Amino acid sequence: MLARVFAAALMGIDAYMVEVEASLERGLLNFSIVGLPDSAVKESRERVMAAVKNSGYEFPQKRITINLAPADIRKEGSSYDLPIAVGILAALGEVAEARLEDHLILGELALDGSVRPIHGALSIAWEARNQGFKGLILPAANADEAAMAEGIPIYPVNSLRQTVNFLNNQEDIEPHRVDLAQIFEVSQHYLVDFSDVKGQEHVKRALEVAAAGGHNIIMIGPPGSGKTMLAKRLPTILPAMTLEEALETTKIHSVAGLLPPGQAMIATRPFRAPHHTISDAGLIGGGKYPRPGEVSLAHHGVLFLDELPEFKKNVLEVLRQPMEDGKVTIARAMLSITYPANFMLAAAMNPCPCGYYTDPTRECSCTPPQIQRYMSKISGPLLDRIDIHIEVPAVKYKDLAAETSGEKSEAIRRRVQQAREIQLQRFKNVPHLYCNADMQPKDIRKYCRIDDRGQDLLKMAINRLGLSARAYDRILKVARTIADLAGAEHILPEHISEAVQYRSLDRSLWLT
Repeated sequence: MLARVFAAALMGIDAYMVEVEASLERGLLNFSIVGLPDSAVKESRERVMAAVKNSGYEFPQKRITINLAPADIRKEGSSYDLPIAVGILAALGEVAEARLEDHLILGELALDGSVRPIHGALSIAWEARNQGFKGLILPAANADEAAMAEGIPIYPVNSLRQTVNFLNNQEDIEPHRVDLAQIFEVSQHYLVDFSDVKGQEHVKRALEVAAAGGHNIIMIGPPGSGKTMLAKRLPTILPAMTLEEALETTKIHSVAGLLPPGQAMIATRPFRAPHHTISDAGLIGGGKYPRPGEVSLAHHGVLFLDELPEFKKNVLEVLRQPMEDGKVTIARAMLSITYPANFMLAAAMNPCPCGYYTDPTRECSCTPPQIQRYMSKISGPLLDRIDIHIEVPAVKYKDLAAETSGEKSEAIRRRVQQAREIQLQRFKNVPHLYCNADMQPKDIRKYCRIDDRGQDLLKMAINRLGLSARAYDRILKVARTIADLAGAEHILPEHISEAVQYRSLDRSLWLT
């Protein structure tokens, strides 16, 4: 007695089809699963046996072999419980085979036969649609998420018994449908706003410039100056996510099992703020079976690293490749997985170990060698990828006590969106170039030309302020963004003057 059920597995953020073959033969009861199952799949034997019995079916006292094909790719997770149970019952003749050939089945079983949610439902639904299946049977808790893959009927089930009845045409289940546009619109709301921030107008301006050009930014200031509060509001002024970006971001969080309960889509820019004790595998992704790390969870959003010098040096260095490529590849002995990682980096740090080096009201207790060692924890190559450095002073009492609120995120976001549209128009014929931050030296020479007055100003800034060589290209890129925000076709001296202010860490103050 042999039966075949179709399921799916995840590799990266994509899914691939898995055939669950169930064979029942005469002999003593023996239940084995082959096809490179991990521990969670092997443990499904006990869950399946209990679920089948508690659903009112008689579990066969035979030699049972379950094969998960293709057998050379590792299978992990508990989502194979339902297809394995259905396969066994189909081999017994309890399930008609008519619907098994054109429906994909997934779900974790509880011991009472009820069905629990799984990871990666959206990716699986896309694969099922691409493979031409007539329907996807999966837990009801995943129905909204899976239904966003338009073009394939989604049949939500709550138990093994309901699944069997549906496959036998004994119970009708209406395909689950969602209003994709409405979900997308409702989900596009942030819980924080820039109007919550008192004072710090020059820092808000720097964040607006960073958002407009896609520039990475680092904020330097004493404890309590509002660096974290400002960073949390950075996603609210980035251009609104497109539907394609939202679906891709949702896939990543779904695969990682981090999609909030009851939320079918992530339509706001992600904000990830890992603790400084994080490992390189936690940041980049990895593990025995590679999972997305913080850089991938921040895809299309903001990765915020607070207390930047406190991160381990090797952790910071592994950031360089995803910051450059917009993706991260995790290689293991048996497979290599690529996750998207197109994020904007926002970092914050104190100016010295005690935090009060630049504070006019508090005395710094650090020695120059201590400050130098503290600053040297951030490597030059990493700083090369951060275009904007801005000092964040302590907030003055008059700003804290002010009753007026600041400008709302929505108004800032409109200006950012207009600047981004200018950049998209400028780079429309240049592949892989979408915003000013993406420009390479050859692009800077082409799109960031300045007149003689601008050249003189930039030369004076580099010579008198002690700016490093790496600052030259960064100043031109940021000046181009400032010009775009102003709607100016050419970079003017005032744009360069503002851009020079955003290179704090390159000044001789920090290098002596």
